[in-house]
Amino acid sequence: MDKLTAMQVFTRVVDAGSFVKAADQLDISTSAVSRLVAELEAHLNTRLLQRSTRKLSLTEAGRLYHARCLQILGDVAEAESELGQEGQRPFGLLRINAPVSFGQLHLSPLIAAYQKAYPDVVVEIELSDRSIDLVEEGFDLALRIAGQITDTLVARRLATIRIVTAAAPSYLKLQGTPQTPGDLANHNCLIYTNGNRRGEWDFSGPDGNITVKVAGHFRTNNGDLLRRAALAGEGIICEPSFLIGEDLASGALKILLPDYSTPQLALYAVYPSRRHLSAKIRSFIDFLPAQMSEPPVWDGWMTK
Repeated sequence: MDKLTAMQVFTRVVDAGSFVKAADQLDISTSAVSRLVAELEAHLNTRLLQRSTRKLSLTEAGRLYHARCLQILGDVAEAESELGQEGQRPFGLLRINAPVSFGQLHLSPLIAAYQKAYPDVVVEIELSDRSIDLVEEGFDLALRIAGQITDTLVARRLATIRIVTAAAPSYLKLQGTPQTPGDLANHNCLIYTNGNRRGEWDFSGPDGNITVKVAGHFRTNNGDLLRRAALAGEGIICEPSFLIGEDLASGALKILLPDYSTPQLALYAVYPSRRHLSAKIRSFIDFLPAQMSEPPVWDGWMTK
């Protein structure tokens, strides 16, 4: 027996004054109404209603129980109404996972603007370059940089992530400027290790697609360390423009191999499911694209 349903039926019988009228109002059979009331009395081990051919009246226990039922059902209705209102208003804790370097460089102004628009949302961000399990680790959504997203997640594309090959003028002055991807084999290349293809850089150009095996004296899983090494003149990097865009704009790094392109990635907002999406998640997902432009702010160097 669903006790809440039985309580609703019982109060309707009392208010209507008969089983038949209650059944009509609830759009169920009279026998179903009678059965639910009987089950409720059996569960409580007491008679709630005095029945006769002409009259239906409450017992003393029924009168007390009816009053409590009205209170309980009223509380339930109020709670559902409040939840419905809250469901339209972003509030509560929003847990986000994001890549380390991107988060450090670009998330702070985005989060500040979001919280100005939605002050009832508490944002918690964990920066990590590993691919986490959103559900298992309790995150509402993640920002991911990838070529494509697994089918097990819902993804919304936010911005293009360009991968560029670059070096400091001081390095190029000493070692020369590569003219083709094949020339990279003769240069000190600074290698990002947090990926499946360490030491292999892909290009597309006049001669089609080419993969170059590169090597160098510095390897790390942190893009900012590679950037700093490149700025110091230690070698050539192949890095996302969100990390080195300001360096390209200022001339601290020089873009290489302009006739060749590298595979482009994208920034995605990913979350487990479209069903029952809370207002806080929906508001954040809808907010981000409005803050992004194409090209994104970190690619300002392209217009200089």
